[in-house]
Amino acid sequence: MEFTNHRLDNGLRIIVNSDYSSPMVAMNILYDIGARDEDPTLTGFAHLFEHLMFGGSANIPDYDSPLQLAGGENNAFTNNDYTDYHLTIPYQNLETGFWLESDRMNELAFSQESLDVQKKVVIEEYRQRYLNQPYGDAWLLLKPLAYKVHPYLWPTIGKEIRHIEEARLSDVKNFFYSHYAPNNAILSLSGSIQPDEAFKMAEKWFGPIPSRVIKPRNLKPEPEQTGFRFQQVERPVPSPAIYLAWHMGDRFSREYYILDLLSDILSNGMSARLFLRLVKDRKLFSDIDAYMTGDRDPGLFVICGRIANGVTAEAGMQAIREEISRILNEPIEERELNKVKNRAESQFLFSNLNVQNKALNLSYFEWLGDAAMIGREMELIRSVTITEIKETAAKIFRDSNCSCLVYAKKEEN
Repeated sequence: MEFTNHRLDNGLRIIVNSDYSSPMVAMNILYDIGARDEDPTLTGFAHLFEHLMFGGSANIPDYDSPLQLAGGENNAFTNNDYTDYHLTIPYQNLETGFWLESDRMNELAFSQESLDVQKKVVIEEYRQRYLNQPYGDAWLLLKPLAYKVHPYLWPTIGKEIRHIEEARLSDVKNFFYSHYAPNNAILSLSGSIQPDEAFKMAEKWFGPIPSRVIKPRNLKPEPEQTGFRFQQVERPVPSPAIYLAWHMGDRFSREYYILDLLSDILSNGMSARLFLRLVKDRKLFSDIDAYMTGDRDPGLFVICGRIANGVTAEAGMQAIREEISRILNEPIEERELNKVKNRAESQFLFSNLNVQNKALNLSYFEWLGDAAMIGREMELIRSVTITEIKETAAKIFRDSNCSCLVYAKKEEN
């Protein structure tokens, strides 16, 4: 993927990919602020700001209406590590996007009324998605089970609903000016625009915004886990469920690529091992999945599944251990590894076909350290060997490195 980059005097990094296959231009702004940067007593703020950023800025009371009138659409998301805002808009109206994004980067329309509205929205989301649906509180339980020091121990929505309920306007303002700034952001564009034209627009709209003092990041590393951790809860769920989480390397480690392929071998598709053996053949689970959390700092490799009726949690866990043992003791066939490599390559290529994904990926890899890393991803994936998978699995899948959460079905009276 070809791109041109530039940096404004205030620290804003800009990346432009010219793609004239579409009349639209995608604009992506990634802020280097996620749940891991929150005060442990004020969690959920990064996600709260995802909502507040659409509540109006200093000079624009309504973000959505001008964008929709210009033929654009937008969205945003927050995770452990960063917050991302993206929009697509016809080229001829692109300056509307620059106007909207620059104004809310400069200053939000802070008011108690706006804060109260967005707090209600987030609190309702917390209740509906995490507290009032089956298995919704899984990450509220599993994260503090697996992490004891690192701020990954709370989910993006927040450690507890009280932190959002008690958020004050002064806390919100302080969070904004400590993290939302041109020198803490990456702007990327993909679509029918020349780099020089994009840089001129960026200078016009973002150049006057002053850089800010960003709150220093001082994250405590998670100590090595030295013993099996177990928690069982009783909930009114449709069926019992198991969550197993093992600590793994960070986004820059070789382990990341090795375990990415291993997760596909285990659970990506109808022919994957866990589905084929534990769901289809042995009928121990109604569904099962394996995945990585994909965090920048050392994250988790997770296997989770809902247990079939009449099967105990112990039998389900034993079946998963048997499949892990097969990875350790029976070499993966070259054909099986090549299949998941080919699938990973096709998914990667398809993810870079439309302008919105390209803008997002360029911001993401620049945030990791260099946008050019996007061109080396497949080389790293292709280079993974069968021996590396076996050695990494032996290192990761130790009971002393595992945290287990079991949902027991609460019987109705």
